[in-house]
Amino acid sequence: MSTLLKPNHIGRKISRIRELKDMKQEALAQALGTNQQAISAMENSENVDEEKLIQVAKALGVSVEAIKNFSEEAVLNIIGNTINNHDNASSFNYGCTFNPLDKVVELYERLVQAEKDKVEYLEKLLKGK
Repeated sequence: MSTLLKPNHIGRKISRIRELKDMKQEALAQALGTNQQAISAMENSENVDEEKLIQVAKALGVSVEAIKNFSEEAVLNIIGNTINNHDNASSFNYGCTFNPLDKVVELYERLVQAEKDKVEYLEKLLKGK
């Protein structure tokens, strides 16, 4: 059953979080000290007891509230808002927020100014002698 029909289906929410974390049932079972069949049964259960939910949350690296409030729609919204739709949707576009050439020119100007200051200081020293 989909989470749209049963929004409080805790087992399905656990399954989706596990899948999003690229974790297999066997890995979760090992983290919980159980077997894959037990994980499969739990993911098919609409309710999970609180103590088991705490253990699952810890194994998945999320909070109990994150499992209870998990929403497929929210995840899709985050992904949709993160990807720049004008570029290739499979890659993220991290461009510079500044022009690198401007930074090179700025550093060059600072270097030239430092050299001018040194020359001026040395000339003052020579005049003082």
